Amino acid sequence: MLIQEIREYREIKEKARTYLCYIMSSNISHITEQKSLDNLLENMNMIKKAIPKSEIVYALDGDGIQITDSISQYPKLNGVNKGKDKSNRSYFYNTKAQHRCEISDPYPSLALKHLVVTASFPIYNTEDNLLTIICVQISLKDILRMVHPSSLDSIFNSTRKIVYGLFSLALFFVAILLFIKGVDSLVINGINFSKVNINDMFKSTILLTLSLAIVDLVKAIFEEEVLGKEKKDGAGDTHQTMVRFLGSIIIALSIEALMLVFKFALNDPSQLIFAVYLIVGVTALIIGLSYYLKVSHDSCGR
Repeated sequence: MLIQEIREYREIKEKARTYLCYIMSSNISHITEQKSLDNLLENMNMIKKAIPKSEIVYALDGDGIQITDSISQYPKLNGVNKGKDKSNRSYFYNTKAQHRCEISDPYPSLALKHLVVTASFPIYNTEDNLLTIICVQISLKDILRMVHPSSLDSIFNSTRKIVYGLFSLALFFVAILLFIKGVDSLVINGINFSKVNINDMFKSTILLTLSLAIVDLVKAIFEEEVLGKEKKDGAGDTHQTMVRFLGSIIIALSIEALMLVFKFALNDPSQLIFAVYLIVGVTALIIGLSYYLKVSHDSCGR
C-alpha cells in the first residue's frame, strides 16, 4: 500500500506543491519589515486553519533553527521544538537552493510513525535576504486526498483491489487443480514403467506447464494490483509477466503439437496436416512475441 501511495504522490507532486504554495501565499501578506514578520509568526494559527489537514506548522530562520513553537493538533507535538536545529532537513536546504516554495518527498515521521511531506514557504525582505521559512507538515495520505478529493476514487480503488484479490485467489485454485491433476496422472503412469502411456505423459507435462503459467500470472496481478508493487523499468522487466505467461503457453502448445505428430504418425498419417497447422500457429506466436519484445526494447531505449 505504501509503495502505491508513493507512486501516486510522485505523479501529483507538482500539483500538490502548486496547491499548498498558493494557500500559503494567500495567507502570508507581503513582508517588508521586522514588525510584519513578528506579527506573522505570532499569528501562524491562520496558516494552520487555512490547511486543516496539516499536522504541524512552524517557522525556521535562515540557518534552519526553529524560531516558533510547533502548532499541532497532537498534544505531544504542540508548543514544542522551539530552538531545534533542522538545517539538515531536505526541505530546508532545497527551499534555500531553489529560492521558492517547495514540497518534500515522503519521509517517515519519527513522532507520528507514518509517512509525511513538508511544504516550505520562504519569506525574503526587499533586499532579497531570507527572513524565515514557514513549514507545514502533512501526512502522505492526507495530501493525496487533498489533491484528489473525490471519495469515489478511493471507493473504486478499494473495490478494485478486492476484485483483483478474488480473481487472483480463483486463478490460484485453478493452478492448484491443474497441478494436482498433472501430478496425479504422472504418478499413476509412473507406477509401472513398462506400461507408460506417452500420451498421458504429454498431457501431464501440458497441465503442469499451464499451472506454472497461471501461477506467474497470479503473482504479477496480486503484487501489482493488490499490493501496489511498482513495476520495474526496462524492456526485460516491464513486460516480464506477459512474456513469461505467453512463453509458457507457447511451450504447452509446442508439446501438444509434438504429441499430435506422434499420434497421427502412428495411427492416422492423413491427419498430420492438423499438427502442421498447430506448429504454424506456434511459430506465429513466437514471431509475434519476438516483435513485441523488440518494439518494447526500442521504446524503452529512447
